[in-house]
Amino acid sequence: FNLSATMKTVTLVIDNVSTTIHPLSCPAYRKLVDARFSPANEIMITMQVMSSYITNSSTVCICSLAIVFAMHASGQLSMLYTRFNELMKDNAKGTSSVERKLAVIVKHHLRVLCFITRMEGIMYKACFVELAGCTLNMCIIGYYLVMNWSVLSSAKITSCVVAYISMAFNIFIFCYIGEIVTEQCKKVGRMAYMTNWYELDHKTARSFILIIVRSNNVIKITAGKIFPLSIATFGDVIKTSVAYMNALQAMST
Repeated sequence: FNLSATMKTVTLVIDNVSTTIHPLSCPAYRKLVDARFSPANEIMITMQVMSSYITNSSTVCICSLAIVFAMHASGQLSMLYTRFNELMKDNAKGTSSVERKLAVIVKHHLRVLCFITRMEGIMYKACFVELAGCTLNMCIIGYYLVMNWSVLSSAKITSCVVAYISMAFNIFIFCYIGEIVTEQCKKVGRMAYMTNWYELDHKTARSFILIIVRSNNVIKITAGKIFPLSIATFGDVIKTSVAYMNALQAMST
């Protein structure tokens, strides 16, 4: 968008002199920097394109890192489910074999939970910045559309709608990742409960209680340790944004 906005030229009349410049995608405050003249115009365009590239690259890296972490945690938990299914096959070999397998399952479960805790410690700040920034941008874009709908061209309306959808999709990615991790952690307790633990020795079967209790204490991925990332949070953000636009539309009519 920044490149397409700065590729075209605009002719301005300044002190009865016609000047052709490239418009800035983010106009600068004229009293601080007058970007209408060269070389200030070219410098500001270069800085804005570079800052946009750095910002977008950082966002892509954060999303990719979150996806990789979530896929790794999900894969490890899937291996845990497989071990639960194979646990009862060793019941015929004796109690000691089942207890060894159960000890491996517990250690694996604790390692996965430790990884998710570290994932939360690494990602919560970045998730908060993305969630708050995208929500603010959605409100600003909605405000701009509602207040200037009658004077906007179809190209500007399309670009604003695309930007709004991209911000919403960015929030959805993080919320969906948090939802997947939370549901996979809860599934461990369900898998332990659905195992034929009643066929085991009663002392061994008691160990499943601790696994179920630990699985109910879910580690959630949060944004700034304030908002849990889930599909419900995404729905709240969209509802708030739409309600904000409806309020602005009611005030402007």
